[in-house]
Amino acid sequence: MTGGHPLDIATRLAPVGDDRFSGHTSEDYWNFAGPFGGITAAILLRAVVDHPRRLGSPVALTVNFCAAIARGAFELVVSEQRSGKSTQHWSVSLLQGGSVAATASVVCGVRRPTWAHAHAMRPVVPPADAVTPVAFAVPSNWLQRYRFRFVEGTPVIGAAPRDVPADPRSVLWLSDVPDRTLDVVSLAAMADAFLLRLLQVRGMFIPSSTVSMTTYFNATDDEVRAQGTAPLCGVVDCRRFNAGFHDQTVELWGSDGTLLASSVQVVWYKD
Repeated sequence: MTGGHPLDIATRLAPVGDDRFSGHTSEDYWNFAGPFGGITAAILLRAVVDHPRRLGSPVALTVNFCAAIARGAFELVVSEQRSGKSTQHWSVSLLQGGSVAATASVVCGVRRPTWAHAHAMRPVVPPADAVTPVAFAVPSNWLQRYRFRFVEGTPVIGAAPRDVPADPRSVLWLSDVPDRTLDVVSLAAMADAFLLRLLQVRGMFIPSSTVSMTTYFNATDDEVRAQGTAPLCGVVDCRRFNAGFHDQTVELWGSDGTLLASSVQVVWYKD
């Protein structure tokens, strides 16, 4: 954890040629069998955010997790697919051992003043400092990189499945450990910083993995920066578990009630 915040170290990239970058996995964000999915999403987005030809700011990020990522070095290949006056489209591939381990599609947009309306509303929650953090007794390093303050839907994980499925919805305050000023890269990681709903509903660990995740960045750069290091309010839920896959939806709200990002992912599971 020397030389900067763990997230910045984990997403640090070095140019190795035209539109190619190298990076290295981080133990700080390690999960059971590979990096935490949110840090992989943040790395893929970082390759575009830091690219000298990027126009505007990220509007949408889709990540497809194609294979397990092993400890060690990896390479990113970035391709600008098309640029216009309002949007710019990028493709990113993460390679290890010459094979594709993850891919991303990133859409950037030039934001400008327009008519605006916010229909969605943040849940009514107590202040973050009035909610006690929860420590997960799970040997996954990435869980130590976030502070979880559950308002409702605290996961209870045991050795046997629940007799009756639990409610998949959780509402919580979420923040980086140690504190870090919010930006779009950390927002991309936070969109995946929730236990898979299958584990909460069944009440035990079951082989499962995110296959694809799309995050929409609903806020401007100024709105994101205005959050500083304040905790975000997260709402996570699921619609259906069926035939080995389930969806997972996420909303990330600023402490001022601004919807910063919304996300949906599809999860594979074996049960």
